[in-house]
Amino acid sequence: MNWKSRPLEPLERENNALKNTICCLRRELENKGGHVARLKFLLGERLNRIDQLNATIDRLREQNRRLDAEAEHYAEMVRAS
Repeated sequence: MNWKSRPLEPLERENNALKNTICCLRRELENKGGHVARLKFLLGERLNRIDQLNATIDRLREQNRRLDAEAEHYAEMVRAS
């Protein structure tokens, strides 16, 4: 038995087009969600690295302060002798 496909009604065509649009938009939304998740991850990594570098700067500043004090102490010893 041969079946002939009947012509699509205008509403059926519009329905199919809307289904296709929904699929495309859903895929786009999933892709953007993935991008957002990746950006959040990278932002967290960047903030962690900034915190590490700030801690290093603070440590080096303290070390420089101690070295300056020590150098001043040695200079005082040289001036005194």
